[in-house]
This record gives sequence, structure tokens and C-alpha cells, in this order.
Amino acid sequence: MSTTKPPNNRMRYDLQIIASWIETRTRVIDLGCGEGNLLKYLITRKQVIGTGIERNEAKVADCIAKGLSVLQGDINEEVLDYPDNTFDYVILSQTLQQVYEPAALIRSMLRVGKKCIVSFPNFSHWGPRLQLLLSGYAPVTTQLPYEWYNTPNIRVITIKDFRKFIHEVGFNILKEVAIDTHSADRHGKAIRFFPNLRATYGIFLIGNGTT
Repeated sequence: MSTTKPPNNRMRYDLQIIASWIETRTRVIDLGCGEGNLLKYLITRKQVIGTGIERNEAKVADCIAKGLSVLQGDINEEVLDYPDNTFDYVILSQTLQQVYEPAALIRSMLRVGKKCIVSFPNFSHWGPRLQLLLSGYAPVTTQLPYEWYNTPNIRVITIKDFRKFIHEVGFNILKEVAIDTHSADRHGKAIRFFPNLRATYGIFLIGNGTT
């Protein structure tokens, strides 16, 4: 449950945690890499061989401007083109809630990579719970900033749900940390007691059933 102290930089706190889990000089692919901040950090500071896949054209342009190798496309489809064990780590950061078939995608991730790292907003945090209880409206938070009618998220995930899912589909949780964030998610701390209630994000390092 413990984690390495995250690097001191301007990335989101969950990305800082993920970066601290990545070993130097490894092969990494970031699925849904956004503007490429994590990928840039890993290449610059940890000398990884890194690439990414991102659907949004403007974000891909940002990545290319940073000198990154990023493919524009659907992560569910593009990841199928890679041979087995191409990467040491496959990262899926704050994107799982937008995936139609999570089990299929994670199986693909663990085919092309030895390990995968998944992070997601924890819907069972006390903030969304309280909003729903007191207002009767779908919660809107820093971590879930959309209204019900314009959200790209197609599912809500809790830390307890994700642990149960991983075991049911036959994967192994190698490491996990629950975090509570603040200041636009740039800072935070690990949550060890009642994480399903108190954490804003869950982060998991996953291996296949034979790892």
C-alpha cells in the first residue's frame, strides 16, 4: 500500500505518483496521454522510451510540439496493433471511466505490456456522496467536473468496485494507493484509512494472473 514519495513538479498529483512507480530506462506507452505532461517528464527525467495514443487532435498537436511521439486514434483500437510485450508499462490515467469495455482494454494492455497502471476518480468520495444526498442532483466536483448531460464519462467507479473487478477478471493488484487531492489536483496525500470514503482518486499497478 505504501508508495514512493512523488516528484516535486507541476503535474497533477496522481501523475506524480504514477511517475514515481516507473523504473528508469523502461519502455512506456501512455493511453489517453492528453497534452503529454507525464510522458515528457518520464522521457526527460527517467530516460524511458516513451510513446502515447490520444484521440483529441489539439492535444496530439501539443504533444508533438513537446517533441513527443504520439499517435492520434482510439486507444481501444490502436493498442491492438502492438506485438506482445512491447512495453514494460502501459498507463491509463483518468480514462477508464470513458471506456466501453474495461476488461477487454486491460487485457490488451497486459498483452502489450508487462504491467499496467490505472488511475480514476473515486465516485464514492464523501464529496459526491454529500452533494447527491443534500441536493438530489448528480454531483459536480473538481474530479468529476461535468453535468450529467455533457459528461464524456460513461460509468462511475469506486475504489472498492475496481478491486472487486480486478479479482473477478483474473488480474493481480501489485500495488495500489488511494489519494486525496486539493489545489486543482496538483497536491495531495495518501489515504490509508477509509480510502473508499476519503480518497478522490485510486491508482493501481496491475499484472496478469501469472505475474
